[in-house]
Amino acid sequence: MITVDSTDIRLMRALSDDPRSTFVALANRLGLSRNTIQARMSRLAESNTFLSFDRRVNPAAIGYPLTAFIDVHLQQKRLAEIVAKLALIPEIVEAHGMSGDADLQIRVVCTDADDLFRIDGTILAVDGVERTATSLAMSELIPYRVQPLLDRGLDSAG
Repeated sequence: MITVDSTDIRLMRALSDDPRSTFVALANRLGLSRNTIQARMSRLAESNTFLSFDRRVNPAAIGYPLTAFIDVHLQQKRLAEIVAKLALIPEIVEAHGMSGDADLQIRVVCTDADDLFRIDGTILAVDGVERTATSLAMSELIPYRVQPLLDRGLDSAG
């Protein structure tokens, strides 16, 4: 990761407000040159500051209205192998290595309860997975967001 300055934070905040902004629109809004915007955007993109576009696609819109979180207990020595196999399951939209009781927490999307049962069985069938515990998400109360952090960064940058 790179170190960002207040101009980078202002740029990211403007993109958060309007992700489809052109370089020219961003330059006008921020009072910078188009070349400055383009250079900063390139630097931020190359440093993996931006997440992938598919993070903005609502799975419900493509037929997956239910979200569940699955805690996975596995054989630690086989973590890389297990994660590689789990990555082949399309309904797994996110997975995190965890401290605490579970080894992984996986976010899955599914069409219905039967589909969730199938997905859980697919995860359990991966060699090295010992057990799972599944919780159905009832609603998303605070969606993924970074804007409050950008606002804080702007406030602290002065």
